Amino acid sequence: MQTNLAPQFKGTPEGIEAEAILRKCVHCGFCTATCPTYQLLGDELDGPRGRIYLMKQMLEGAPVTRSTQQHLDRCLTCRNCESTCPSGVQYGNLVEIGRRLVDERVPRPASDKAVRWLLKEGLTSPLFAPAMKLGQMVRPLLPESLKNKVPGKAPARAHHWPTREHKRKVLMLMGCVQPAMMPNINSATARVLDAAGIQTVVADEAGCCGAIRTHLNDHEGGLNDMRRNIDAWWPLVSNGGAFEAIVMNASGCGVTVKEYGHALAGDPAYADKAKRISELTRDLSELLPDLVAALKPKLRMRNVDTHLAFHPPCTLQHGQQLRGGVETHLNALGFNVQLATVEAHLCCGSAGTYSVLQPQLAYQLRDRKLANLAPLEAQTIVSANIGCIQHLQTGTTTKVRHWVEVLDDALA
Repeated sequence: MQTNLAPQFKGTPEGIEAEAILRKCVHCGFCTATCPTYQLLGDELDGPRGRIYLMKQMLEGAPVTRSTQQHLDRCLTCRNCESTCPSGVQYGNLVEIGRRLVDERVPRPASDKAVRWLLKEGLTSPLFAPAMKLGQMVRPLLPESLKNKVPGKAPARAHHWPTREHKRKVLMLMGCVQPAMMPNINSATARVLDAAGIQTVVADEAGCCGAIRTHLNDHEGGLNDMRRNIDAWWPLVSNGGAFEAIVMNASGCGVTVKEYGHALAGDPAYADKAKRISELTRDLSELLPDLVAALKPKLRMRNVDTHLAFHPPCTLQHGQQLRGGVETHLNALGFNVQLATVEAHLCCGSAGTYSVLQPQLAYQLRDRKLANLAPLEAQTIVSANIGCIQHLQTGTTTKVRHWVEVLDDALA
């Protein structure tokens, strides 16, 4: 797809990158068949091909309207379209550029601005943890819309962190909301790795991976989050440091940190460091092949849920292109893990802050996902990203957990 950039975009980093991405698109439409919002709405402009045309028109100087902004807002950035694109179009990068340029030209309503500001500042604030504790205390009194965002109290085991030292060490990002909402995911990760002879270390200065601000069009704020994390990790991984990987147990963080090299490629002070950090980053599931032999003799499956339905997050299967690892290796450890036989590739509707900003579409996708998982009659639904876990749990009485928590139970 050829485009003639308008003068204001010629020579700019955004224009150059967008033009290179657009050049790959052959307008075949394969992406439309796998787009969750197109499946729900049936509108070409709410699918990747239509959104690409809207962005192309903008880059060529056509007027940009609130309608353009809304069509881009409705995109989940699930990147399913990237998995099915025969031309390798990097739609995720393109839509982030498009949203940023549209927001510079179309003012948002004051209420929309306020919600977005609260999300990007509140979720990444030190005050989020005490606010979540207060929410859990008064949870029965909250309206349903807020109750859905406040998980129940964490188990006591969530605060038990292994103390043994091991020669093998990894760094782990705690995440911005996970320590307050579901702390057991982080401690379970540390306990499972400890059982396999790997020590988990946390750099206290590291915080939000940068995804929240980036996806809410605070591009510079997202880059600053990335720089802060690089500064926190760099003394520990440079010059042949003892840490063999930076582990992510939230696939949304994983896909973001793996792309630090791309995001900061134009920053001479951070480009090389960002590239190295991305190279060291591993989703927790990527460690599973190395863990199976060490963990299998230690498992006690008698009182553990073993019949599991796995929902692979979009950030895992499309963003990181990791498919089959979780279910394959958990099955090798004695679990019975199945994927939905229908639409296992489709988004559950969580998508970071999407379930707050686009609740109607998000809950439709949640219910569709749960309906596809229901025939498996699993004891527990497992996933690999806190957003998916929390979102799915709001629509079912079946337990929804991170897969590492179930594995940790079997080691207790």
